[in-house]
Parts: sequence; C-alpha cells; structure tokens
Amino acid sequence: MPNSSSRAGHVPERTCVICRQKGNKKTMIRFILSGTDLIIDWRKKLSQRGYYSCNDNNCIILLDKWLKKKSRKAISKTRKK
Repeated sequence: MPNSSSRAGHVPERTCVICRQKGNKKTMIRFILSGTDLIIDWRKKLSQRGYYSCNDNNCIILLDKWLKKKSRKAISKTRKK
C-alpha cells in the first residue's frame, strides 16, 4: 500500500483546446506552435509550450479553425508592441 505522499497510480490529465474535455495525457495528441506552423509532438518531449487535442475526428477537424484564431491573436499582440 503506497503512502499518502506517493504518486503511484497517478494518471496525468490534460484538457483539449477544442472541446475543453479532460482526458488521459497518453491518449491525447500534443502539438506546439512554431510561428504559424503546427508541429505534432509524438514523443511529447519538445520544450516549447504544448497544447493538447482529443484523438477525436471532430476535434481534429476543428483544429484548423482554432489554429487560425490563435495565429490572429499572436499577430495582433505583435502589432500592439
């Protein structure tokens, strides 16, 4: 029996940026944004800010719309400076 400070049995959760549902980190797709490019991080080890999406067709289809919205926000932030 693990003690109370043990992390045995802990399953990390992440939130999908599209549907906002939480899921197991291992089952979600991690990606990073490099400028306006989307890079899928299959090993989940790249050092940049990572985003997660469900491995669901609906979320993957809507990922393009999310990416366009995210890039518009990034462009507007750089213009304000």
